[in-house]
Amino acid sequence: MRALLLSGLVATASLAGPLIVIDPGHGGGQEGAASPGGLLEKNLALNISKKLKAKLEAELEAKVKLTRDGDQRLHLDERVMFANRQRPDLFVSIHANSMPTASQRRVNEGIETYFLSASASGEDAKKVAARENAEGRQQAKAPSSDTLAFILADLQKAETHHDSSRLAYSVHESLIAGTGAQDRGVQQAPFYVLMGLEAPAVLIEVGFVSHPREGARLADAKYQQQVAESIAEGIKAFLAQVGARESKRSEGVVPAPAGGSR
Repeated sequence: MRALLLSGLVATASLAGPLIVIDPGHGGGQEGAASPGGLLEKNLALNISKKLKAKLEAELEAKVKLTRDGDQRLHLDERVMFANRQRPDLFVSIHANSMPTASQRRVNEGIETYFLSASASGEDAKKVAARENAEGRQQAKAPSSDTLAFILADLQKAETHHDSSRLAYSVHESLIAGTGAQDRGVQQAPFYVLMGLEAPAVLIEVGFVSHPREGARLADAKYQQQVAESIAEGIKAFLAQVGARESKRSEGVVPAPAGGSR
């Protein structure tokens, strides 16, 4: 049986590793951002996701599911429903960033890692969430502010939300160390694709495809592999942290989360 992180519980796995859902952003007619050299976000996200899948399966004996494994379009709510049907231990959504003007494209580069919050941690984070949520607004009515506040008020109490924060920091630190990319920090924002997930979940902006130098680097298969390996190392570090915590909890050293079972 696999490691089970849902609701802050861990059952030691002996026959299989964790179940992880990886979400390559965009797809089909939703191409996402584009680099000066023609690299499309949807293709970059899928390439990195496939490399990450292979790495996690090889090193963690993880069972890894992709929300899409080809160039098909998936609505944001379909991604969430697919993920929750798998009952994953972790959810990771892969994206790439972009800037709208020529002057901004020349200077903005680097990696950002996000976890869910009712409000964005800054204006830049707010704009990134708005861009990634755009297709969600096209397919369905966006949740009202009252609904979102209700969902996130409950989420803030859950250990899953705290684990999303821990996962974001673990993955981000590994990405910066492994790639040498500019550190744009761990951010919070109300991403549609992270809402309603029943597992620790993060969204990673692996770089700015719109930046001349970083866009070219992201198009390189070796660098994509480096990004995938760095994300995998961050996931491994997070799982080790949670495993140690749950081991102490089973020994009565760390209190169980309020309302949770032991």
